[in-house]
Amino acid sequence: MIYADNAATTQMSEVAFNTMTNLMKEIWGNPSSLYTKGQESREVLEKAREEIAGVIGADAREILFTSGGSESDNQALLTAARIGARKGKMHIVSDAFEHHAILHTLNRLKEEGFEVTLLDVHENGIIDPAQVEDAIREDTCLVTIMYANNEIGTIQPIKEIGEVCKKKNVLFHTDAVQAIGHIDIDVERDNIDMLSASGHKFNGPKGVGFLYARKGINLSNLIEGGAQEKGKRAGTENVPAIAAMAAALREKKDTLEKNATYVSKMRDKLIEGLSSIPHSALNGDAKNRLPGNVNFCFEGIEGESLLLLLDDRGILASSGSACTSGSLDPSHVLLAIGRVHDVAHGSLRLTIDETVSEEEIDYIVKNVSEVVEYLRGFSPVWRDLVNGKREFVL
Repeated sequence: MIYADNAATTQMSEVAFNTMTNLMKEIWGNPSSLYTKGQESREVLEKAREEIAGVIGADAREILFTSGGSESDNQALLTAARIGARKGKMHIVSDAFEHHAILHTLNRLKEEGFEVTLLDVHENGIIDPAQVEDAIREDTCLVTIMYANNEIGTIQPIKEIGEVCKKKNVLFHTDAVQAIGHIDIDVERDNIDMLSASGHKFNGPKGVGFLYARKGINLSNLIEGGAQEKGKRAGTENVPAIAAMAAALREKKDTLEKNATYVSKMRDKLIEGLSSIPHSALNGDAKNRLPGNVNFCFEGIEGESLLLLLDDRGILASSGSACTSGSLDPSHVLLAIGRVHDVAHGSLRLTIDETVSEEEIDYIVKNVSEVVEYLRGFSPVWRDLVNGKREFVL
């Protein structure tokens, strides 16, 4: 089996797994309790907070633990909206190919009277900072742009966008769920006010994440109840999972340069191989993308059939975001970069990591090529394209 869907989730690393299971047995006290067993948990919790803060160049007091990226995104956006509303600022800037955790929250805010500007995305999948600057108005309270796209892997000029926001005195949030652990992130260098992350995207456990919020930002609560997380996120903290997430992130940070170099080499080999398939196209910029992300469209086929046949051959991949895998609609990300519906339906996302071998890359290329050819063999759309009844797009 070749697992090539790391953007959906990653396997827990050995260090994360051992950290979590050991703590579940040994450090099981409630970190809010004053007695020794509780304070043991509190010590582990705060150490994890410091470790995560150190990885992204933050202060430990700026880290809030959550259930994952979606919760962090929601809390960041709703916080900025509440702050803005108190100042009479009811305008938000984002883009058309954000994760649905962002887009759906923006839709909720529109129902509450906020105005949202979604920036168009260039064909290469990269936002121009000048677009952001042009979109900011006197009543803009927030700019939210993802660090790297979850489907096509393109990395945004976050530092430059952050500079624009700082100059305009507008809060800047980035969904870094796909980026953190895979590329270097420093919240001070990158001019980030709030950042969302999820443990299971970098070999940590599922169901745990964090939100970075710069000092001075008074977070709005999503969950009411106890006084945990300085009263900003009620509920007893999952200390073993949090510590495992911190351990996984530290390990990713320590091996980042080595892994990124190798994975990028494998990514480029995969792109080169798949590019030889007639009427195919890489989605997003060829180089300015996450090390392990390869996303292609193949004209004349359906992505769902491609996935199922690849699964039969031991290749586990996806056609886009795992959060919308049950949808028959084409990817909003691919439509945003200008792919037409028919082509967007024939997409394949392969997200590899440092465990992949050159032989496995060759196997993927060989089998994707064979399956695409097979599917085109009985596709009426492909037949019309070949016979000239339709025009090729790719």
